[in-house]
Amino acid sequence: MQHKVIDVKDVVIRFSGDSGDGMQLTGSLFADASAYFGNEISTFPDYPAEIRAPQGTVAGVSGFQVHIGSSAIYTPGDYCDVLVAMNPAALKSNVKWLKPNATIIVDTDTFDEKGLEKAGFQTSDPFTELKIKNRNIIAAPITTLTKDCLNSCGLDPKAGLRCKNMFALGICFFLYNMPLKHTEEFFNKKFSRSPELIDMNNRVLRNGYNYAGNIQAIADTYIVKPSKQKPGLYRNINGNRAIAWGLMAASEKSGRPLFCGSYPITPATGILEELAIHKELGVKTLQCEDEIAGICTAIGASYAGSLAVTTTSGPGLSLKTEALGLAIMAELPLVIVDVQRAGPSTGIPTKTEQTDLNQALYGRNGESPVAVMAPHSPSHCFVTAFYAAKHAMEHMMPVIVLSEGFLGNGSEPWRIPDMKDYPSINPPIVHKLEPDEPYFYPFKRDPETMVPRWALPGTAGLEHRVGGLEKNHKGAVSSDPMVHQQMVEERARKVELLAREIPPVKVIGAEDGDILMVSWGGTYGHMLSAESHLRSQGIQVGLAHFDYINPLPLNTEEVLKRFKKIIVFELNSGHFANYLRTKFPQFTYLQYNKIQGQPFIIEEITEAINNLLK
Repeated sequence: MQHKVIDVKDVVIRFSGDSGDGMQLTGSLFADASAYFGNEISTFPDYPAEIRAPQGTVAGVSGFQVHIGSSAIYTPGDYCDVLVAMNPAALKSNVKWLKPNATIIVDTDTFDEKGLEKAGFQTSDPFTELKIKNRNIIAAPITTLTKDCLNSCGLDPKAGLRCKNMFALGICFFLYNMPLKHTEEFFNKKFSRSPELIDMNNRVLRNGYNYAGNIQAIADTYIVKPSKQKPGLYRNINGNRAIAWGLMAASEKSGRPLFCGSYPITPATGILEELAIHKELGVKTLQCEDEIAGICTAIGASYAGSLAVTTTSGPGLSLKTEALGLAIMAELPLVIVDVQRAGPSTGIPTKTEQTDLNQALYGRNGESPVAVMAPHSPSHCFVTAFYAAKHAMEHMMPVIVLSEGFLGNGSEPWRIPDMKDYPSINPPIVHKLEPDEPYFYPFKRDPETMVPRWALPGTAGLEHRVGGLEKNHKGAVSSDPMVHQQMVEERARKVELLAREIPPVKVIGAEDGDILMVSWGGTYGHMLSAESHLRSQGIQVGLAHFDYINPLPLNTEEVLKRFKKIIVFELNSGHFANYLRTKFPQFTYLQYNKIQGQPFIIEEITEAINNLLK
């Protein structure tokens, strides 16, 4: 059949099926192949919250969305051009994400009476029941064709059914003229000790590709041309891995060994796992028995002279609170990474939110401010982790990094930086007494920065006390009320003075005018895309996105006063908006909040602005 190859600027594909259908791997392989081809990519894994939900049910649907483009893209996309639904439940749970003319690829073998019943359909025609019209539906017996493929080559068809996802991937590769080479190389590497698995996956992948080329359901195919990227070495990276690498880079730049003491928790576990495989770089990791042990071991490592890190999510940050107060009181450098998820309590562990900001800012007893930073994209997690470590060590204080499940699991192309472009890290390590000191004063401060010195245990003449009780500059326990007020103010001032080192907040779009959109953290890509979309419609708004939350950039007030209306977008009930109200009460803050365990949709943001203009 003659068909055209149509150039498209970008495309969004959503792979969905049961947890055991391998949709995360399928989506990752498509994203990796696109990245090798030279496309810009952004991904969004959407895991089910239930552990081992009944097979074939809506609760057990696992999804992976990939957005590829020939120019810069900033989000995994709102709605999909292609939906791969490996069973009826996947179709039912994802029909709301379809574009009007989307292509739907289904495995008809799973659309039997039992499958439809498990998914909650009332009729035998799920497409009519879901009112699916004007879509290109590729109804393929994927399970049967996978069995036939493996039967013909003498391979175990029962074991081979686990690779039926590769058949669907082959169809998508044909649809978008993607080469099979990189995926085949992945199989060769992953299954190097099992040649039969290499053969099995390659056969099914090629059969899916050839099937798509032979059926009449695909009139035209598409191609997303490579983007024009800055020369360099690129890799696809997710936020959790980027944080791990940023911490390792900071360890190298500071000369301090890296220690991570953590307890596994979704969605932060990937950071601990990534650090654990880099022992050759001097990284030490300890999987502790609980969250409290995780941070306490990190505090001990910090006292001993390490770049100390602990990783967690919202529930774990709650448990670490008392020990975090100890790190503040002892004035030891510590990086706490919180990959936020939907709460409270256990909440929805696999879904993303920004609902830990209040906890990061205020969730401790006593006067205990800490620096708070937030990455805005998966690759920016590297930058944030590096500077969080730099600030923690150079200012002798804990720094909280508020990542999000959306960033930690999501991925994008990352140009591997030259570390010569990153600044040195100079911890205030002291090696001997100053001439005027009769003995070591552990809380004697630099008058410009309020930073005390870092005396490593075992250094002769620098013996000193640490602990959770208030102390004076000499390190002696003190209950003197004036000493307590002095130390409280000095610790707070130390955090405030960090503002002199952080970059000013930049306004994207209109520098002044009617409306300023304000955001922080992982909403950046959606906000940036919304600003671009509004500009294309002739609507001029400004966007101020904050990577530093405590302290705020020094020019924050100057930016806010240039606009008539300020609207704060965040995935919570208004934490950052309320924080701004305490800092700059002279301004009025409008809010747009979403608490659904899902990232923003660009349409939601633009609609909020249009309503505000009306």
